[in-house]
Amino acid sequence: MKIGILTSGGDAPGMNSVVRAVCRSALNKGMEVVGIMRGYNGLLNGDVINMDAMTVSGIIQRGGTCLYTARCNEFRNIEGVKKAKENCVKMGLDGIVVVGGDGSFRGAADLSAQGIPCIGIPGTIDNDISCTDYTIGYDTAMNTCVQMIDKICDTAASHDRCSVVEVMGRKAGYIAINVAVAVGAVACITLEKEYDLDEIAKKMIESKAHGKTHFIIVVSEGVGKTEYITKTIQDLTGVESRATVLGHVQRGGAPTLRDRVAATKLGYYAVELLEKGVGNRVCGFKQGEVYDVDIMEALSMKKPFEDELYDILYKTAF
Repeated sequence: MKIGILTSGGDAPGMNSVVRAVCRSALNKGMEVVGIMRGYNGLLNGDVINMDAMTVSGIIQRGGTCLYTARCNEFRNIEGVKKAKENCVKMGLDGIVVVGGDGSFRGAADLSAQGIPCIGIPGTIDNDISCTDYTIGYDTAMNTCVQMIDKICDTAASHDRCSVVEVMGRKAGYIAINVAVAVGAVACITLEKEYDLDEIAKKMIESKAHGKTHFIIVVSEGVGKTEYITKTIQDLTGVESRATVLGHVQRGGAPTLRDRVAATKLGYYAVELLEKGVGNRVCGFKQGEVYDVDIMEALSMKKPFEDELYDILYKTAF
């Protein structure tokens, strides 16, 4: 067999760990492996590299993706998908592993429908892929946030300030709520939950009366009102408040142990599926175990918000 692997959409720490696992697992089974550069663009343009064991040596600890990533508008129409299929046939590809998010999986489903088996692996820091409990890059991004906010907290304490910190997650608040709990934030603001700035300000004023001098508020980027929230909190409390947008630092850095192990498990599992001729599936974690599900079924699933953790935050934040 001959298989390809590509990374698509936003980069996430641990993508290189997936690439390594797929390559090494496939080679161990006697397969040929090609790396497809810059996502579906590489498939359309024939931009691929032959991979061997040394190609992926030393990348398990590296952030980003050695195969690069890019958006591909051409692949969103049927003509582009058919062109990609023709290129797969020319290259002799028997299947492709696609590492990315929802958009990447839709492309994998379209290509599978054209007769090229594709296996999706959820790689996104946002943890917003509903078919899996955990996505590659999520743990690393959260740990980066905690490290950055701990540093911000030091300066907030020195100046008796409130720091309002915006974290990534697109329209999902999973990073925000977990990080808020981990840093002892006074509040967490996400799209999933209604929020009342007057109530948050009231809590801060009460805490200040009991001797607390500095505060952290974590805001999910999907809310989109970080500057407004910061100004309003300062006006309501009289506490000098500063906004910090952590930005793309959350995407970078060496993947954590959890991300490396999860990536290796999913990469190995994906190759086993392709070896059996199985396609149009997404690999993920369900109650800690690796499993696979039809791509379209995966895309239709809804992931619940962490309501219990949200309640815990507000009952322990003073």
